[in-house]
Amino acid sequence: MKVVCVGGGPASFYLSILLKKQEPRHEVSVLERRPAGSTYGWGVTYWPDMFEELTECDPDSAREIAGSSVHWSEGTAHIGGRTVTHPGGVGHAIGRHRLLNILTERAEALGVRVEFGSEVQAAPDPSEADLVVVGDGAHSQLRDRHAEAFGTRRTLGANQYIWLGTTRVFTSFTFAFVETAHGWIWCYAYGYSAHGSTFIAECSTATWTGLGLDRLPEEEALRLLEELFAGQLEGHPLTGRTDTGGRPQWQNFTTVANTSWSHGNLVLIGDAAHTTHYSTGAGTTLALRDAMSLARELRNAPDPAAVPSALAAYAQERQRALLPAQSAARLSAQWYENLARYLDLDPHQMFSLLGQRHSPLLPHLPPRLYYQLDQTLGRLQALRWLKQRVGSRLASTLQSHHAERAGSTTAD
Repeated sequence: MKVVCVGGGPASFYLSILLKKQEPRHEVSVLERRPAGSTYGWGVTYWPDMFEELTECDPDSAREIAGSSVHWSEGTAHIGGRTVTHPGGVGHAIGRHRLLNILTERAEALGVRVEFGSEVQAAPDPSEADLVVVGDGAHSQLRDRHAEAFGTRRTLGANQYIWLGTTRVFTSFTFAFVETAHGWIWCYAYGYSAHGSTFIAECSTATWTGLGLDRLPEEEALRLLEELFAGQLEGHPLTGRTDTGGRPQWQNFTTVANTSWSHGNLVLIGDAAHTTHYSTGAGTTLALRDAMSLARELRNAPDPAAVPSALAAYAQERQRALLPAQSAARLSAQWYENLARYLDLDPHQMFSLLGQRHSPLLPHLPPRLYYQLDQTLGRLQALRWLKQRVGSRLASTLQSHHAERAGSTTAD
């Protein structure tokens, strides 16, 4: 088959790798409008189960990704001048630039044709390829040409956020909540290499305008954020994107959804198909899983005539698999949009509910009541585990005792 991937993100490159591994005779191209090496962004996150899938699909690139990643095993929250640290699951991060370099080199080594500086307008007519993969991001121009057919929907979040980088290397996944005269502002920060971290700041629109962040020039806005988060940055600067052409970097998160993921021989992948709020750190993982699923379904398509059924199976599988992630992302975004509900809690309680923000029950119960119920349930589960553990050991001891007595009686 002839396959053209429009957009040079992780999903497009990983799909091209998998397709060439499955069938070297496939003619696969990746078209990216930016020049080589000019990707934006700092670090992306993934989790151990994702790494296992990457290793199963392509051990060569997985090995390179692991060697360029950092990991953390705890979360830290700074709340109103107090710090709380909790152990948690292991997470991993890698620089976006490094990840794309690894995938690009692997794709080219397998024979994928990669074209940088290729605008969407230069993409081939769909009739010139057996499959055109639309992977040019949440603001996809190619998808939007057929928005009605895809049933594209966009929903804007209530808060303002900005995606930044810093040379401060955070060794745990860090949250910081700072009170100002105009309301609260907070950040998420995590290291992605030995030299830098991702730093995302967020606040309500009222706080954003009250602080003047809607009007300040970029450099002044960054200096203000450095002052607000001085305790976390420890003197390190914040840096913004350099590819915006002077456009403001603050934005409302856009949730993108599509009723249909394919139209003729066009198929959506990654952020062009769906977005999930950045506070869950799942965007790159979900995009790579799209690539895995699409490659798997196309492997079962013996010729171009079977592509439509493969695309339908891919869309059905991924839309079903995405439901839990999308629900968690929606609830996570709402937790931050309703932050005032949790700000008078003890820091330990607030951090605990921060970890519970994906719960569909939390928005409907008073926070303290939810916390108490959660703690009680945790103690009951611990007691149940202890009873099972002690009970099994006691049963084992009794069985051994009875066996010894039975042996002694037989010997007598």
